[in-house]
Amino acid sequence: QVHLVESGGGEVQAGGSLRLSCAASGRTFSNYVMGWFRQAPGKEREFVTRIVSSGGSTYYADSVKGRFTISRDNAKNTVYLQMNSLKPEDTAVYYCAASLGGGSYYTSYNYWGQGTQVTVSS
Repeated sequence: QVHLVESGGGEVQAGGSLRLSCAASGRTFSNYVMGWFRQAPGKEREFVTRIVSSGGSTYYADSVKGRFTISRDNAKNTVYLQMNSLKPEDTAVYYCAASLGGGSYYTSYNYWGQGTQVTVSS
């Protein structure tokens, strides 16, 4: 079992930045691919980014490429999402998730945090 807790959400104006954190406890954090997903009202949960267990490779949705950066600190059992140049369409609940296999589809992820709200005003 992996327990995930997100923090760092909030409200920001368009063009601003936020940094999300996801603290993990339980099984060995460094074994897991970590992903960030988001879900806006009335929409399906969508992939944002993921990072492999070592931190050596990252993948991004086209909609956030160049603006968002995922990173992890395996010593602190934490994954981060730095979000810059935020747009109103980035407004959503952001979830971190853990998977032994990885991938871009949410069904690949076994463990989920409770989510943190990000609101970008125009």
